[in-house]
Amino acid sequence: MRLGSASPGGAPVLGNVMMIGVVLAAAYILSQGLTRVSFTYTMGGLAAITLFGLVFLRNDFGIYVVTFSMLLSPEFAAGGGGVAEGRSIIVRSEDFILIVIGLAWMAKTAVNKELGLVAKTPLNRPILFYIVANAVATVLGALWGNVAGWSGFFYVLKYVEYFVIYYMVVNNVQDRAHARRLVIAAFLTAAIVSLVGVAQIPSGERVSAPFEGEVGEPNTFGGYLLLMMALAGGIALETYRFRMRVVCLGLVGLMAVPFAFTLSRASYVGVPPALLVLAWFTRQRKFMAGFVLFLVVCSPILVVTLPTSVTKRVLYTFEPEKGQATVRIGRVGLDPSTSARLISFRSAIDGFLSRPVFGYGVTGFGFMDAQYARVLVETGVVGFATFAWLVWTVLRSSASAFRTLREPEDRGVALGFLAGTIGLLAHAIGSNTFVIVRIMEPFWFFAGIVLMLPLLEGVELAPPPSVPVVTPPRLHPAQGLPVRLGR
Repeated sequence: MRLGSASPGGAPVLGNVMMIGVVLAAAYILSQGLTRVSFTYTMGGLAAITLFGLVFLRNDFGIYVVTFSMLLSPEFAAGGGGVAEGRSIIVRSEDFILIVIGLAWMAKTAVNKELGLVAKTPLNRPILFYIVANAVATVLGALWGNVAGWSGFFYVLKYVEYFVIYYMVVNNVQDRAHARRLVIAAFLTAAIVSLVGVAQIPSGERVSAPFEGEVGEPNTFGGYLLLMMALAGGIALETYRFRMRVVCLGLVGLMAVPFAFTLSRASYVGVPPALLVLAWFTRQRKFMAGFVLFLVVCSPILVVTLPTSVTKRVLYTFEPEKGQATVRIGRVGLDPSTSARLISFRSAIDGFLSRPVFGYGVTGFGFMDAQYARVLVETGVVGFATFAWLVWTVLRSSASAFRTLREPEDRGVALGFLAGTIGLLAHAIGSNTFVIVRIMEPFWFFAGIVLMLPLLEGVELAPPPSVPVVTPPRLHPAQGLPVRLGR
């Protein structure tokens, strides 16, 4: 694996020619756009050309752009009506940003042969097999008539987009200081969207991330905040610096407010397992064990102190509605939303038994808001096995990074990512967590950082190469013969 990125000095002529081409393309777009195309499209084309040139000159610029655009980019529907699962294709600005950055990176690797297109990491094989399994299942689903049009292939392309972010990080992060700046940028983004979420609370509506169109996605926002709170909590537990601990705890407190008002029960389910992972692995185990015990003992009091909307949302789980499908556990009936998820599990099992190998293809079985059921019925046992392999490799690699790292803050990032991953696995019981763009983009962003930190730390802490000391010969005082010291 190569650290950092070399400049395109190995091929200066080709690099200069390419930059001249970029400038000429920008001039052409400006001249043609101002006369034939709308001002908006012209500015968009110029922005794409400018971003291409900046990323070509400096790779990490593109990573920072993607970091801030993950939760702060607007979205718009493409294609008019629903094209898959009764939904429209949703396109965000970071989709175009990632395309431009990917093209710039491929151009730079073409100019400088020393740069690798894909770095070697423990996740390479699981990622490859996971993508192939989804692609094969979708092709077969299209041949069988289950996948409508290009919808399934569009979703598979979105899966690939997540991994582009991962490889952007592992290919371009240069040192630990660079990795920490990226982490700070991600937390700054989380703080901004949390403040936007807090501002939504007085409206009485469920809190969601900004720029999500007319209908927000509180469940998505809850999953994102769950991951970011776990990361900030991990750093707070592991760091020795008081100021850093206060800042991270302040971030956790800030994010917890909009998190509660998302009213996302799937996100609430992810909190206990994330807390248990933090308590089990941290060096502050005694403190965390006491804190968890305190929460358990005081839970009746804490329930009373929670906002009324949060309490009602949790209790609504056990309130069936007349005329709606209801699943009962013993004598307890469940609300329509929870019942629908359980019913989807049943239908997914029936569909899986009909096509157990590759399933019905991505989007080929209809919409269901449950990750595991969706993977099983859409990609069969092959896709589910590759998904489990990928998740297991992420958990194993992040746990290994936590045990290997020496710097407290780096250990905190690895611990928080491990806890956040476990929390998201619980979140996925009632949500398509590992399909949602605004959860998976930051997830794979931090996966790249966590897997790179041990290598970066090992390089910086490695002692300089030792120079062998040659002892000069000493003459024997009596015979004048050279006698070497030692044997």
